[in-house]
Amino acid sequence: MYFILKKNIYFLMLMVTISCYSHSEDNSAKKRISIDSVKIKTGADNYIKYLPLLQNKKVGIVTNQTGILTNKIHLVDFLLEKKIAIQTIFAPEHGFRGTADAGEHIVDGKDAKTGLSIISLYGDNKKPNATQLVGIDIVLFDLQDVGARFYTYISSLHYVMEACAENGIPLVILDRPNPNGSIIDGPLLEKEFTSFVGMHPIPLLHGMTIGEYAQMINGEKWLKNGAQCKLTVIPCLDYNRKMEYSLPQKPSPNLPNDQSINLYASLCLFEGTNVSVGRGTEKQFQIYGSPFLTKSTFTFTPKPNFGAKDPLYNGKECFGEDLTAYPKLTRLELKWLIKAYQNTSDKTKFFNPFFTKLAGTKKLQQQIESGISENKIRKSWKNGLTAFKKMRMKYVIY
Repeated sequence: MYFILKKNIYFLMLMVTISCYSHSEDNSAKKRISIDSVKIKTGADNYIKYLPLLQNKKVGIVTNQTGILTNKIHLVDFLLEKKIAIQTIFAPEHGFRGTADAGEHIVDGKDAKTGLSIISLYGDNKKPNATQLVGIDIVLFDLQDVGARFYTYISSLHYVMEACAENGIPLVILDRPNPNGSIIDGPLLEKEFTSFVGMHPIPLLHGMTIGEYAQMINGEKWLKNGAQCKLTVIPCLDYNRKMEYSLPQKPSPNLPNDQSINLYASLCLFEGTNVSVGRGTEKQFQIYGSPFLTKSTFTFTPKPNFGAKDPLYNGKECFGEDLTAYPKLTRLELKWLIKAYQNTSDKTKFFNPFFTKLAGTKKLQQQIESGISENKIRKSWKNGLTAFKKMRMKYVIY
């Protein structure tokens, strides 16, 4: 009896020890991931590689509020401290300081802090022209992308590369992690639906950093007349795409946090419908709804705010869903779009022409309208995704 009791006590102690060890290992893994994420250095931090390229050169720089180093110093300020001769700042959608609404007209001007001239690369002037590049020896590009085809910073990248190729100016890209870097999903863009929110035959979520993407644009000769620019990519340090990366600065006014960035590609398709994605609230791209959806316990009423001066359904109650606590997505999610279409009061008014530009194809709208299941819709992407993944492997860095 004593032997049996002793044996059971020993077994119990062993199980507790294993459990504690396992728990310790789990915590260590989480801690390790956290430490690794903190250790990531962006291309901007890898200045040993790019400062020599800028010495004694007149520099044009394409950047915005996301162009910061780990110590929070803005790239422009850092370069000026290093006596780099910046001639012009080129600003993408939302402007140099990142305060403009989506689609808002941005005027050229001067940066209040540095006095440097700013040229907008949005609206009628998406591509630097020869006059704007006069006297510039090299262009530096540093923008934080979020991995979605319709996020316009990669469209600005295309036009900057094209301008550099046409004017014989080298381009240096300071790479940054893609916060959705492991996700490759969605329909490929079809050529006839090319626009500023979709310029290349890639899926909605491309799974590349902006430096890798630039290499693809060059390698696949997607620039006008098959031109290629003289390209140098300054890589991130201590980074691989399996790492969690929390952006230190919101990339645009209506992407305020990691959750919105993760949900962005899935919810942005609503911008081609009569459903709001929360512009005019504090939960942009984390909620969706409209006055025409089935009444629900969750409601919101958009009002003008930072990043949305006149939001869709301004002052009107919207019914929908709150996704602020939804688990992290690992694919393009269609179920909310399909559900909203099925529940809207008038299906003929649900989609607008912008939807096909965002989707990059007419098929997705047709599939949803025909009641095709999400699983079958996904299967229709398979061949395109397989071909893209094969092409993509030629350009990955991490």
